Amino acid sequence: MHLNPYGEDAVNLAAELANRRPADAEELADRCRAAGLVLERPVAHADLVRALEALDAWEKVVDAVDEHERAELVNAMLAAAAAYPRLTDHAGSGWHLHYREADRRLGDLLFSLISVGTALHLAGRGMHRLRRCAVTGCTAVFADTSRTGRQRYCS
Repeated sequence: MHLNPYGEDAVNLAAELANRRPADAEELADRCRAAGLVLERPVAHADLVRALEALDAWEKVVDAVDEHERAELVNAMLAAAAAYPRLTDHAGSGWHLHYREADRRLGDLLFSLISVGTALHLAGRGMHRLRRCAVTGCTAVFADTSRTGRQRYCS
């Protein structure tokens, strides 16, 4: 998956995985492939565990009480997951940036992708653009990618 300038693909993947968490490593791999990630090695249970850790951290970002707490939480995710940016054409799909070390397992890749994508999304679109659905009883998470930045519902 190439990160677009606003991190939209990464935050949408995070929301999709957070709202319906994968039950096992195979499901995680299938859903990541469907989202456009290139998986270069077998996916193990440890990848699922790490991905769920990333989603737990990400949901704390979504539920932050203000933009300062949100920034602090994203920065902690970045510190735990990201490396210096590097150009790569690893899958022959064109040059793009990775914000992680080469040859990482899927769980670490997702932690990095979600961290950096969330930072890009919030910095580029607005610190308020992650939230839970406003419908009573709905706890779904979504990334607001609307033109106006005023989305309140998950669908």
